[in-house]
Amino acid sequence: MEFLRPATWDEALAAKAEYPTALPIAGGTDVMVELNFDVHRPSAILDLNRVTELTEWTNDGSVVRLGASVPYARIISELSGPLPGLALAAHTVGSPQIRNRGGVGGNLGGASPAGDAHPALLAAGRDVFVEAASVRGTRLIPIDEFYVGVKRNSLEADELIRAVHIPVADGPQQFSKIGTRNAMVIAVCAFGFALHPKNGTVGTGIGSAAPTPRRAVEAEEYLRGVLAERGLWESGELLGTEVIQRFGELVKAAASPIDDVRGTADYRRHALAVMARRTLTWCWNDYSKQIRSAA
Repeated sequence: MEFLRPATWDEALAAKAEYPTALPIAGGTDVMVELNFDVHRPSAILDLNRVTELTEWTNDGSVVRLGASVPYARIISELSGPLPGLALAAHTVGSPQIRNRGGVGGNLGGASPAGDAHPALLAAGRDVFVEAASVRGTRLIPIDEFYVGVKRNSLEADELIRAVHIPVADGPQQFSKIGTRNAMVIAVCAFGFALHPKNGTVGTGIGSAAPTPRRAVEAEEYLRGVLAERGLWESGELLGTEVIQRFGELVKAAASPIDDVRGTADYRRHALAVMARRTLTWCWNDYSKQIRSAA
């Protein structure tokens, strides 16, 4: 097995071009597990830990450009304001040691349906983009087009994830996760939710309940219509039990889970409906308080 250790981003891209089957590693929180259990035996390892720009982030006031290797611990401590949903998801990742090593780039590269960052990224809106680069150039992949199958993404063989572009939150966001214990656990299922009052939309993200992370599109459209038709964005009035219940049922219907060692398909659907109702209620209560305090 070849071990490649570039010092710069250009060197990393050149190495990936020369060894397109090389497996990138930064935090190593997923890769090392697969190597230790002999699940994956790549021809080469591409160590990105010396590429410091991958651990940097910027915020221009409207979009956060999050380096692929910014650790979850820093997302929690430095970005809970502009990226509250992702920060909440980061809280649930592994242990303190893993949160200090792992980053969103690894979650995206692995493209596991159970990755904790995915529901939050989907819920953050359709203007989330994965910045992929190669020696041929750079492109921005819409988050909705990034996941193409079980643990498969839309990266080309010579591309590396450089950053993720995420809109700064303009409304409350939430993340909820069900596991077989309280910590150090792979999600049985997970759900991300966000209100986007500036453009009158809502965002959802379903994790660990389909072949890929996905949105609950019908649930989003239903809630968007209710909020617009009833003038609730302006009034901040209560949604009502019927709306919350219907939203949960539509989220449940959007999933296509399986039975496995962590949970049954029926349990996952039930749990998603519960999490959808709760996260919507939490977010809307926060939004209503904001409206009342501004009045």
